[in-house]
Amino acid sequence: MSLRFFKAHGLGNDYIALELEEVPFALRTQAIRLICDRHLGVGSDGILARTGSGVADFGVRIFNPDGSEAEKSGNGLRIFARYLLGRGEVEVGRAFTVETLGGVVRMVVLAQHEDSADVEVEMGRASFRSSAVGLVGPDREVQGELLELEGGDRVAIDTVSIGNPHCVVFQDEVDVSDLRRRAPQISTHPWFERGTNVQFARAAGRSVVEAWVWERGAGETHASGSSACAVAAAAVRRGLVSSREVEVRMPGGTLFVRVGEDWELVLRGPVEGVYEGVLLPEMLERLSGA
Repeated sequence: MSLRFFKAHGLGNDYIALELEEVPFALRTQAIRLICDRHLGVGSDGILARTGSGVADFGVRIFNPDGSEAEKSGNGLRIFARYLLGRGEVEVGRAFTVETLGGVVRMVVLAQHEDSADVEVEMGRASFRSSAVGLVGPDREVQGELLELEGGDRVAIDTVSIGNPHCVVFQDEVDVSDLRRRAPQISTHPWFERGTNVQFARAAGRSVVEAWVWERGAGETHASGSSACAVAAAAVRRGLVSSREVEVRMPGGTLFVRVGEDWELVLRGPVEGVYEGVLLPEMLERLSGA
């Protein structure tokens, strides 16, 4: 008994892809945590479990390393495209659709290089409504609203939903230590009913935004596709950038986001395959008991 998997990363944000129907154990919280553990398991920022779909060409469930399930992931979806490309199920230049918990997305592998692939994902329409991100209180658009943290600390937030919740904090200068202190408090703040992804960002040019990311269920990450979309949309809405073709620079590298007039978002960026592997019987036995 064994289980094959594929691993890739998008700008350092890594995922494992596998076939859900081939998994011989329940993908419960403890099993997911064990697989994603970088010492005891394979190690990753999440799991992409391929499923069937009645409304799209493919389906995928996206699990965070803490065992929770994500609605959508820009990096995860691009990695899933690379997984399907390696299996010969999609072709370069031919669009296909994928059903996620956050809705159906359209994708296309733009190019395949010797060491990477460029993938474009139509991430859906950004919403700035508080109800879309599960923020308590009356339904409203949130821009620069003050959120109180521990000890009376306050941060001005913008909320954006891309099918999953985001909270963007714009600053003139971003201190990573500040991110690490404040972001966990924001991500699990009781005002966010489902928790939220957090981005600390600053405009760095007419079409450039720098961003640091704290992902719900994962913590600090090198990059995030849906976070890049949220930051780009919020920056355009605030007038911090003058172009709707936004370059989002994160510690792991750069992603490109096109923000439509109707707030439809298109994400583009690279994916690099890492390896294919097999979970061995002793590991599967541990996972079955997790």
